[in-house]
Amino acid sequence: MNAPVNANLSATARSAPAPALVGGRGDLSSAVVESLRTGRPPAHDPAALLKADPWAEDLQLALHLLYELHYRGFAGVDDDREWDPDLLRMRRALETRFLHALRTDLKDAPRSAEAAFAPLLFEPLDLSGSVSRHLETDGELWQLREYAALRSLYHLKEADPHLWVVPRLTGRAKAAMVAVEYDEFGAGRAERIHARLFAALMADLGLDASYGAHLDRAPAVLLATVNLMSLFGLHRALRGALVGHFACVEITSSPGSRRLAAAMRRCGAGPAAEHFYAEHVEADALHEQVVRHEVVDGLLAEEPELEPDVAFGCAATVMLEDRLGTHLLTAWGEGRSALRSPEGGGGTSYPG
Repeated sequence: MNAPVNANLSATARSAPAPALVGGRGDLSSAVVESLRTGRPPAHDPAALLKADPWAEDLQLALHLLYELHYRGFAGVDDDREWDPDLLRMRRALETRFLHALRTDLKDAPRSAEAAFAPLLFEPLDLSGSVSRHLETDGELWQLREYAALRSLYHLKEADPHLWVVPRLTGRAKAAMVAVEYDEFGAGRAERIHARLFAALMADLGLDASYGAHLDRAPAVLLATVNLMSLFGLHRALRGALVGHFACVEITSSPGSRRLAAAMRRCGAGPAAEHFYAEHVEADALHEQVVRHEVVDGLLAEEPELEPDVAFGCAATVMLEDRLGTHLLTAWGEGRSALRSPEGGGGTSYPG
């Protein structure tokens, strides 16, 4: 497909400036924000950090802010803060809390790649808990806009976290991973980069398409899904988990994208909005085969000891996506916004 990128895509999205910092949601995230604004070490209680709720708004935002230093950074924050030892020390403690919570909640998850991926290879008969199914059949335009606003925290940097694994792979796994990433980054054409296509989707929906614009309205349950990719991508020791995560995403993407393309079409969201998901129906059906048979199998042929990590990465992705889905469907089922602050911003209006 070669549909043009929406001409209404803002200059802001095209030039991709660093986003503005947001306010904190508790002691930890407020300490990170203040540190980034002032250049001083983060003033937080290390003992309190060790007891922080790993799923709460405060910890997930703090971790997200620290991870973003490895992506676009923030306006007014020196790029050198990416490797600030005080911030890295705090990030490590936050990651430890997050990773421990993931492993604890998944203590009974499959330990083999085959067992982890098997349930994903066929669509379930009961799709009542599926967000894409809801949007396809019953979703309203305001729900599609909320969904896009939330997903923009990843899709405006789509594939970037996965690229970190490439230097950590060899042979078949490396070659196949690069082949898939080549498609994600537009196969050599800037206008076809998937992040650019998602910005065009947002423009069709009347949303602010600038990077990070919707961070302040994204709840912890969404931030956790994005933080998971950065956690896996930034640590060589978690390369198997990153591959498991990537395989899970590619296996489940095509059917979900087909439903979301239909939802955009049914609600009259616009050609660029429909095109983004239609593009993924075709691309990810092929990617799924390459990732499972070349990336995963290639990695495990060379490093079979990483199989439990691959399974863990898949299971963690499913768990966090299920939690996000429950959050969205519960809020929408009650006729209210799934965002933290639905009023104003982004050129949108929401019920309630």
